[in-house]
Amino acid sequence: MGLLRLKMPPKFQLLALLAFAITMIFLENQIQKLEESRGKLERAIARHEVREIEQRHIQEGVKEAMVKEDDLVVIYNRVPKTASTSFTNIAYDLCNKNHYHVLHINTTKNNPVMSLQDQVRFVKNVTLWKEMKPAFYHGHVSFLDFTKFGVKKKPVYINVIRDPIERLVSYYYFLRFGDDYRPGLRRRKQGDKKTFDECVAAGGSDCAPEKLWLQIPFFCGHYSECWNIGSKWALEQAKYNLVNEYMLVGVTEELEDFVMMLEAALPRFFKGATELFRTGKKSHLRKTSEKKPPTKESIARLQQSDIWKMENEFYEFALEQFQYVRAHAVREKDGELYLLAQNFFYEKIYPKTT
Repeated sequence: MGLLRLKMPPKFQLLALLAFAITMIFLENQIQKLEESRGKLERAIARHEVREIEQRHIQEGVKEAMVKEDDLVVIYNRVPKTASTSFTNIAYDLCNKNHYHVLHINTTKNNPVMSLQDQVRFVKNVTLWKEMKPAFYHGHVSFLDFTKFGVKKKPVYINVIRDPIERLVSYYYFLRFGDDYRPGLRRRKQGDKKTFDECVAAGGSDCAPEKLWLQIPFFCGHYSECWNIGSKWALEQAKYNLVNEYMLVGVTEELEDFVMMLEAALPRFFKGATELFRTGKKSHLRKTSEKKPPTKESIARLQQSDIWKMENEFYEFALEQFQYVRAHAVREKDGELYLLAQNFFYEKIYPKTT
């Protein structure tokens, strides 16, 4: 190189050095680009691997969630004359489409209290009858605490209640005139033409305040005190169970809202329920025949009783709870209710995925 430098004129030596410098700069630039490309490729490969891992986790989570959903049991221990048939028919209409089973709990003489041995049988059936899962059980039975029988996974309880006097009036006329669901069926009090007001005025047993005592014991359960008419302990136990043991309790007067919220919370069972309720022919399927609204005098007379005060307190308590849950789940716009979108997300998740 020294010999070459001696033979080359200074001008060419300068050009050679410049060319050499440019070549080195070019090579360094290319090497840097290759390093950057390699870094991008490594990051892309890493992101792809992370996505694959996340996808596997998602698929495993979906499979696990599906297994859990397919093991789900819902119990609707329906109170008589609270629009329970109308609601139950929605479950029947959706069971094929949403792939679950509906089972009616038919107790002898509609007795809401099971014997101890029947309680054990029922708990075993609900828990172990895998061929029927996922399952929707319904029937006129009082609340049953599954944990008393050593069951770890409890069923999901739901229910609907109604203004106590309106429920009693409906039941009074139902026993005499039936309904439009099975109009030909002979009812227990068929032939008795006495109106509810006439019954109240005469002090009849079918319209006595004691007949109001039903929704409290249905929620209180299978304890003897639950069925002692006027028991304050039963009222408090019914409230406790409503809040702690039931996923959702609606009211007859706002049944559509109840259906909408169930569809949002339990789509495995109730996907499509709201639309079916609004447009289906069975939305208000069962209507008591010949029902006459009671006079203010009859209502006032019933409201004087301590039993009505307790049943009404329970109804108002349930209504307040339902409206509280609804206020955090739906909004009204242009006279229509719509469900709120998911209002939470996860962040600051550690340890980071590598």
